[in-house]
Amino acid sequence: MSLQSIIRLSLDSPVHAVCVLGVEFCLDICGCAPRECNSFTVRGSPGILVDICSADQGIINKEAAPPQLPLSDLTGVLVKMTAPTLALDEDKVVVSYYQPNKEVPMATAELYLIGIAVSLDVDIHRNGKIEMAVDKWAKKTWVWGPNGWGAIVLVNTNPEDMGQTKDKTLREFSAEEIKNLSPMIVTLQGPSHILRKHWLILHTSKGEAKRVRVYQLQANTSSTFEMVVGPDQHLHTMRDLNSSFQETFYVEATEFPSANFSGLISFSLSLVEKSDDLSIPDIVVYKDTVVFRVAPCIFTPTTQMPLEVYLCRELQVQGFVDTVTELSEKNSCQVASVYEDPSRLGRWLQDEMAFCYTQAPHKTVSLVLDTPRLDNLNDLPMKYSLSPGVGYVIRNTKDHSVASLDSIGNVMVSPPVKFKGREYPLGRILIGSSFYPSLEGRDMSKDLRRFLYAQQVQAPVEIFSDWLMTGHADEFMCFLPAPVKSENEKGFWLLLASPSSCYRLFQEKQKEGYGDMPLFEEVREDQLLSNGRETSTINELLDDEDLRSQNDYVEKCINLNRQILRWELGLQDSDIIDIPQLFCLEQLTNVSSSEQPEKHYARPYFPNMLQLVVMGKNLGIPKPFGPQIKGTCCLEKRVCQLLEPLGFQCTFINDFDCYLTEIGDFCACANIRRVPFAYKWWRMVP
Repeated sequence: MSLQSIIRLSLDSPVHAVCVLGVEFCLDICGCAPRECNSFTVRGSPGILVDICSADQGIINKEAAPPQLPLSDLTGVLVKMTAPTLALDEDKVVVSYYQPNKEVPMATAELYLIGIAVSLDVDIHRNGKIEMAVDKWAKKTWVWGPNGWGAIVLVNTNPEDMGQTKDKTLREFSAEEIKNLSPMIVTLQGPSHILRKHWLILHTSKGEAKRVRVYQLQANTSSTFEMVVGPDQHLHTMRDLNSSFQETFYVEATEFPSANFSGLISFSLSLVEKSDDLSIPDIVVYKDTVVFRVAPCIFTPTTQMPLEVYLCRELQVQGFVDTVTELSEKNSCQVASVYEDPSRLGRWLQDEMAFCYTQAPHKTVSLVLDTPRLDNLNDLPMKYSLSPGVGYVIRNTKDHSVASLDSIGNVMVSPPVKFKGREYPLGRILIGSSFYPSLEGRDMSKDLRRFLYAQQVQAPVEIFSDWLMTGHADEFMCFLPAPVKSENEKGFWLLLASPSSCYRLFQEKQKEGYGDMPLFEEVREDQLLSNGRETSTINELLDDEDLRSQNDYVEKCINLNRQILRWELGLQDSDIIDIPQLFCLEQLTNVSSSEQPEKHYARPYFPNMLQLVVMGKNLGIPKPFGPQIKGTCCLEKRVCQLLEPLGFQCTFINDFDCYLTEIGDFCACANIRRVPFAYKWWRMVP
C-alpha cells in the first residue's frame, strides 16, 4: 500500500515526489488553483498515466478529455507511473489553470516524479513461475479453488532436522534440497542517488516468524545459506541499495496447520526513507505484502497404488515378511527394512505413524507423520530407515493407555467421493471415537483431532470405534479400489466385518453335515493358550450363546458405522461387501486389575481378515484358520468368492503369532507409502 495517497501542488515552486510503480495517487488540483480560474489542463510525460475523475462523466483518460476541464466538475486527478525513472527531472506532470474564456494559462504547477519499482513476488498463480503481479492487492489474500491464487510453502520434513531446538544461522542445502523451499524475490529499480536514501525491510509478525524460516544464499558460495528471518528474528534489513537490486530468498515452514495456526503466513517488504535528522523518525514510503499458505498434511487411502513397503524385520514373523515381500514384487514395489527394539514388538509401525504427503506446485514430498509414545524421540528407528527424500514429522500426543485411541493409527481416509453436490477429491479422514459421552469412553486427543481438522482438505468424519480393544477402525473396515466405468460409480468398495455373515456361513456348513469340523485345527496348542483361544467346532461355536450375544453387540456397533458411512460418503448397499468375521469381548490387555474398566472390549476371535495388506489387485489377508471343508478353509473360500470375481488376487498369510499375540494386529508389522493423489489440493474449496 502507498502511505502517500495525496500530493499537493504549488504555484511557487515545483514539487518533487517518489512514486512507486503501479501505485495510484491523487493530485490536489484545487488546493493551489487561483481564485480567478475556473478550468485547468493536465499533461504527463510518457510513462505516466493520468485519469481525471468527473462528477458527470466518471473517469476520463486525459487523451480523451476536452482541452480545458471545469474545476467545479472535478472530483480528482489520479496519477500512476508505469516505468522507473532513468534520469533526473525526466518524468513530470504539468497542471495549467485558466481564467474564463482565456486560452493562455494564468498559472502553472509542476510535479516532478521519481519512479521506483518495488516488488515482493512469489508463485502467486501456483504454476511454478514467479512473475511480478499486476494486481498487487491480490497478493495480500489467499484464495482456494481452480481460479484461486496465493503462494504455497512446504514444511521442512527433513529427518535430520527433527528435534532441532535451536535454528541454525547457517545451513548447507544441496541443489535437490533447495527445491523443497519456496522462492520469494525482492526487486528494486530506480535512480541510485535516490535509492541510497532508502532501506528495504523484509518482515513478518513475531508470531508467524516462529513457524517459518527464510534463507538467503551467502556471497561467493553455491550451497551455504543464512537464515535471515525465523524464530527470534522477524525482520531483515537490506541497505546499500543500487539502481537495479534483486535478491532471491527461500522460504520453508516449520509446522503444519493446527488448532493454534491457520496455516497462513504473510511477508511484507517495506521501502523506508531514511531521515537525515536523528530527531525525526524514518518514514515508510511503500509496503508490498504476499501471503503463503502452508501445504497441508494429506493422507492416502488404501485404494492408492503402493510405492514402498516398510517391514519390521526383528519380529519372529517370517511367514508374514516373506508373503508381503512376494506381494510387493508382484506390484514392482520396493521393500524397506526397519529394525526395532524387540521389546516394543513392532506395534508402533502402524499404530503410531502414517505415511502422508505434502505438496506445492514445485514439489511433492512423502513423509511419515509420527505420534510417538516414547520420551526419547531421537531413538525412533523409522527415521533411519526411510528412503532418500521421504520426510519425518513428529506430532506429540498424550498416552492415555496402551489401548488408547490417541494415535495416528486411529486414522483412516476414504477414497475420493462425490455426492449431494459436494465433492471431496482427496477423500475424507475417518476418526475413531467413543461417539457419545461416557465415563469409560476413549477418544483421540483434542490436539491431534484439531490438527486433522486444521488441514482442511480431507473433511473428517467421526465414527464409533471405542467398542474395539485397540479402538482402531481398520479392525472392522477396509477400502479396496474398483474400476470406474461411469460417473455414477464410486471407484472403490467398502469392506465391513460381519458377524452375521460368519454365523450364516457356519450354519450352512452345519446343514451340509460339517458341524464337527474345528476352528484352529492347524494352530499349535501353545499359540492358542497364549491368546486365550481353544479349538472349537462349528457346532460348539453355534451353541455358544454368550459368544453369539457378544457378536450381536458387535454387529450393532458395525451397523451404526455402516449408516454413518452411507450418509457421509454417499454409499449404496452395492458399494459395501460384508466379510465374515467373529469377535469376542475381553478386558483390556496390559492394564492392571485396579485400572480395569467394567466395560469389555471387542477383539477378533480369529485372525482379522479385515486387516488386509492392499497392493492394487493383490491382497494379503490374515489366514483365519477356519474349519477345513474338503481340505479348504470355508472362511477363505467365502472371501475368495466375494473378492476374486471383482478382479482381486487373494493371498492368505500363514503366521498366527502376527495376528493375536502382543506383537500387535496384522498390519502393525508393516506400513505402506502410496502414490499421492493426482488432484492438486489447492484447486478444491474446503
